[in-house]
Amino acid sequence: QVQLRESGPGLVKPSQTLSLTCTVSGGSITTGEHYWTWIRQSPGKGLEWLGAITYSGVTYYSPFLESLKSRMSISRDTSRSQFTLHLSSVTPEDTAVYYCARRNPRADYLYDYWGQGTQVAVSS
Repeated sequence: QVQLRESGPGLVKPSQTLSLTCTVSGGSITTGEHYWTWIRQSPGKGLEWLGAITYSGVTYYSPFLESLKSRMSISRDTSRSQFTLHLSSVTPEDTAVYYCARRNPRADYLYDYWGQGTQVAVSS
């Protein structure tokens, strides 16, 4: 059974860099053609797809979130089966619940496994 678990700070000050890590157990992040994804939900808003890193290490970022394009990156540590979201120069608008999830191209690209989500508040 694949499990994903997010970890990171619950509170970040404006202008700081937020780093959230997703630890994957029960499966490999380097096989299976999966997309390891970051998604967030801000208060009162729907889910926002932020970006993903594939099993081969290729990264994709949302082309629609202008405010995030230059501030976001995704990296991975294959030895620890982890992938990490880095978001620099955070503002209160980055306050959200952040989820990591696995997108499975062999299942119609559905998100078949999710972490429980981690709440991040940006406040001074």
